[in-house]
Amino acid sequence: MKLLHIDSSILGDHSASRQLSRSVVQSFTATQPGTEVVYRDLASDALSHFSGATLAAAGTPAEGRDAAQKLEVETNEATLQEFLSSDVVVIGAPMYNFTIPSQLKAWIDRITVAGRTFRYTETGPEGLCKGKKVIIVSTAGGLHVGQPTSVGHEDLLKVLFGFIGVTDLQFVFAHGLAYGDEPRANALIAAQKQIDETLFA
Repeated sequence: MKLLHIDSSILGDHSASRQLSRSVVQSFTATQPGTEVVYRDLASDALSHFSGATLAAAGTPAEGRDAAQKLEVETNEATLQEFLSSDVVVIGAPMYNFTIPSQLKAWIDRITVAGRTFRYTETGPEGLCKGKKVIIVSTAGGLHVGQPTSVGHEDLLKVLFGFIGVTDLQFVFAHGLAYGDEPRANALIAAQKQIDETLFA
């Protein structure tokens, strides 16, 4: 069993999503001893944003790539392989300005690859990542679950992972974190309770 743990918060030790994603991983590995965990911190080890240079590197024959293009292609392939080889993916996804962090978007751009994680057929797109379990820790200062403001965050992630074939998608929510000390504490307690009692029940 392989688990890929992704963090994207820029807040370091002050991050609620990091705290909770770590708890999810600990809970899972407690129920699945021997799980191999691979960790990627997208804030401290950020991927470059998807660009024309990214496409140019991929489209250049290997023997013609310069050093920067070679590094780009190797980094992208390693990132994709981490995802493809994982059975479970745990993602810390805070909401920044009504959407996911740009660091997380850069990672998504590296794993959403035609012919590798999805393909187009005569009847439409087909996801190729069936069988994976993805757990997303969603944190936010405001209250967005089930609201129109979730369209660039929770809804986006549902569409994205559904598009590449993930049907086992779960969310752990801790919202309202900026509403004061008591609401923050209550949100974190509720999220931890979900992790402890229902996430792997």
